[in-house]
Amino acid sequence: MKTWLRDLPKVELHLHIEGSLEPELMFTLAERNGVSLPYATVDEARAAYDFKDLQSFLDLYYQGMGVLHTEQDFFDLAMDYFSRAAAEGVVHVELSFDPQAHMSRGVALSVPFAGLERAMREAENRWDMTSALIMSFLRDRSADEAMAVLEQAAPYHAQIAAVGLDSAELGNPPSKFAAVFERAKALGLPRVAHAGEEGPATYILEALDVLDVCRIDHGVACLQDEALVARLRDVQMPLTVCPLSNVRLKVVETMTAHPLPAMLDKGLKVTINSDDPAYFGGGVLDNFIACADAFDWDRETFKALAANAIDVAFMPEPRRAELQQRLASG
Repeated sequence: MKTWLRDLPKVELHLHIEGSLEPELMFTLAERNGVSLPYATVDEARAAYDFKDLQSFLDLYYQGMGVLHTEQDFFDLAMDYFSRAAAEGVVHVELSFDPQAHMSRGVALSVPFAGLERAMREAENRWDMTSALIMSFLRDRSADEAMAVLEQAAPYHAQIAAVGLDSAELGNPPSKFAAVFERAKALGLPRVAHAGEEGPATYILEALDVLDVCRIDHGVACLQDEALVARLRDVQMPLTVCPLSNVRLKVVETMTAHPLPAMLDKGLKVTINSDDPAYFGGGVLDNFIACADAFDWDRETFKALAANAIDVAFMPEPRRAELQQRLASG
């Protein structure tokens, strides 16, 4: 089954590129840029990847991304991820990145755009791996700041597949960013948002009704509200679920306790993703394997999950048809 899952053409919709920073590369970039790390060794850094909740992860996450300074750093970060993803059967990936986390450190907005775009072109040339870029806003910072970033990113709007909303969910409801997402809609930019990870089902409703999103990132809290479940099912709203992340951040205690089977039973349009693979136990393939081990799903279930991701990805229609055909014939 593991070999078959590796060969299955997989699409990654929920990937924070900063969260793909492996400790080995972190140390390399820290040395390159003269950044002091609080760890003496790679093993010591990995030992710190034991989180009690989302906030404890975010504290380490932002500390780690402090090694990213130059266009080359972002290129190397993305290529490191792309090389692993290609070996795991990923054929398309949508990279979220957090410009505010870099701009607040004095890194110009142009730097991540240039490095990530160059890596995306290289990955397509090298591995036939297509990709899309999602510019995410940090919900624990002000809506005014997010609006300013959206406007400052005007030269790059054509390069953005969507805008997103991520970071600390509790106490930062989607409605806080209503004006920002209304502006993004007016600019013709698709919108996605994290909702219902640590936050309640009402945050999912706000993401739908206030932010007018086309995808919900995470969304596992939807099961708290049967009417919401019915609505999500009826419109086939995509949910980018990240099972290993949910376990590592204590959203659920164990994989076997994860609500994924119940979500599938209720007819929800679920996709499987990695979130922050360097911190949460691996990439998309590892998440597929963890689901196979926990739920004993058959091949048709995994093909349906892979098809869901292809159906809703930000990609040209010819590429979508190509991947759907590849999946169907596999």
